[in-house]
Amino acid sequence: MIRILVLCTGNRCRSQMAQGILQCLEPQLEVHSAGIRPATEVHPLGIKVMAEMGIDISKHYPKHIDQYLGEAWDYVITVCGGANESCPVFVGKVGKRLHIGFDDPDAFKGTDEEMLPAFRKVRDEIKRKMQDFYLNEIKGIKIECCSDNTCNLQQL
Repeated sequence: MIRILVLCTGNRCRSQMAQGILQCLEPQLEVHSAGIRPATEVHPLGIKVMAEMGIDISKHYPKHIDQYLGEAWDYVITVCGGANESCPVFVGKVGKRLHIGFDDPDAFKGTDEEMLPAFRKVRDEIKRKMQDFYLNEIKGIKIECCSDNTCNLQQL
C-alpha cells in the first residue's frame, strides 16, 4: 500500500483538500494530512467546495505533524511555502519529498460568498495537480500536451 502524507502550516484547508482528492482518486492509497501549527478546525468553505465536487471532508480534523514523524512514507508532499520551509526531519523512511504549492484561499478576505470563488479556484488547482501527481508518480503515466491542445498518454 502506498502511503502519502500531505503537509501545510495549519492543516485547515489545502492539505485537507489534497487528502480528500487523493483518497477519491484511489481509495486504496493511505493518505493522511497534518500541519506544522494545526488550526482548531477544517475551514468550512473548504468543506463546502469539496462537497460541491462530491468529496466529503467534513469528518476531517487538523492534526499535528509530530504524530507522523516516526512513520515510513512513500511520499511527503508540502502544499504551502511555510510547511516546505519548516518541514521537520522525519525519523521514519521517506521515499520522496515533493513540494506542490498552492495559494492560501483563507488569505482572501470578505464574506463567505466573496471568498467562495477563491476557494473554488484553489480546489480546482489542487485537483489538477493531485491528478498529475497521481498519474505521473503513482501510475507511471506521463502526460504530454501539445500546442494544439491534444494530449498523449505514455506509460513510463
